[in-house]
Amino acid sequence: MRFRHADAIRSEHPGLTAGTVYATGVDATADAGPRVAEYTARALERLAGGSESGFPEVLAWRRAFARMGLRPTQYRCASESLLRRLRKEGSLPRIHPVVDLCNAISAAYAVPVAALDADRIAGPLLEVRHARGDEEYTAFGGGVEHPAPGEVIFADSAGRSHARRWTNRQSGHSAVGADTRRILVVAEALHDGGEQAVPELLKTVAEELAAHWPAQPVTAVLSPATPEFVYPDGGQGPG
Repeated sequence: MRFRHADAIRSEHPGLTAGTVYATGVDATADAGPRVAEYTARALERLAGGSESGFPEVLAWRRAFARMGLRPTQYRCASESLLRRLRKEGSLPRIHPVVDLCNAISAAYAVPVAALDADRIAGPLLEVRHARGDEEYTAFGGGVEHPAPGEVIFADSAGRSHARRWTNRQSGHSAVGADTRRILVVAEALHDGGEQAVPELLKTVAEELAAHWPAQPVTAVLSPATPEFVYPDGGQGPG
């Protein structure tokens, strides 16, 4: 299995820094609560100094969304949505220990992080690219949508979209759940300083996965020179 960003995406967003973590052996039984609380507290401490709308990490995504023709206050990147919810409610919802950790780390770094069930992705390629318009996206409520032509999506080889509007919303099809054993985590930043933040974030995710599960995570920072991450397909067939 390969993960990459299409050349057109990198050309349109030259400030992109991205990376991945692949891990096996996760489940829903680990107690990640104390670590989730620590990263959430870090995010709350930063929010005490000002709204997430002023964070450089968030502003960079807002500018990108505006360039893509999206209203930034209507469609927010995942990390901004988490921070906004955290500021208003004081906590984040508990979903699954893997998701909870990734959400809390995303909020702490203000960088979008996607956690995908690797067995629900059809190989041999998962690519961040512009939609053709015929791809299928499964919403968390179960409905099927077709991303608009030109929209940035996570598309697999079967034409399934695992995210809409790039970092705005993941698909319910590959959401981490009770049966998940293999995960692919993707972090993406556009702000100045992302080249330092993303590797640190990946290291943090990998350390937390290894501390809570027999995961042996593999990380990779992607760049124009090394644009692809290759990981085992797991022998599961199409997602």
